[in-house]
Amino acid sequence: MKTVALVKYNAGNVTSVVNTIHRLGFQTIITDNPNELIQAEKVIFPGVGEAKSAMNYLKERGLDQIIKDLKQPVLGICLGLQLLCQKSEEGNVNCIGIFDSEVKLFTVPRIVPHMGWNSLNNLKSPLFKGISEESNVYFVHSYYATIGKETIAQSDYEQVFSSALHKNNFYAVQFHPEKSADIGAAILKNFLEL
Repeated sequence: MKTVALVKYNAGNVTSVVNTIHRLGFQTIITDNPNELIQAEKVIFPGVGEAKSAMNYLKERGLDQIIKDLKQPVLGICLGLQLLCQKSEEGNVNCIGIFDSEVKLFTVPRIVPHMGWNSLNNLKSPLFKGISEESNVYFVHSYYATIGKETIAQSDYEQVFSSALHKNNFYAVQFHPEKSADIGAAILKNFLEL
């Protein structure tokens, strides 16, 4: 059975990701051990939390560089997507820098966070094989990644933002596939079968 490593760092919301992956027939480990991350067949970088404290945790353990150097398919989820970008306005912190996008605070404070179901548009990746335009997924976030050349899905919440990114072996989604019912499970399955 294939093993999927989930990066252990200063962020929450790992259990529901683990449960979904198990239902899809894959084993998981939750680890901050560099060797286990390097040797895993796939790596998932999930999380709910705050960018600056999460980056501090990663840097203190050298995990920021380990993640950057991974060669197998990697999937960032929510905060994981944001930390794979260049910089975040949340704590004004430099991030891992895989994607060229920057992470900014939504400018309509009365409706932040963006929480609930929203549609995916302009799908451009094998990550979305079998997924229809306008499919709905579940979001919970106050910060968003800007649109750029690595954007593979967009959503609109008072402004258009990157709901998914892809560069080389790195994929990332702003929404929570583990909370997005059958559509989310299908997206996770597509990643796990890359």
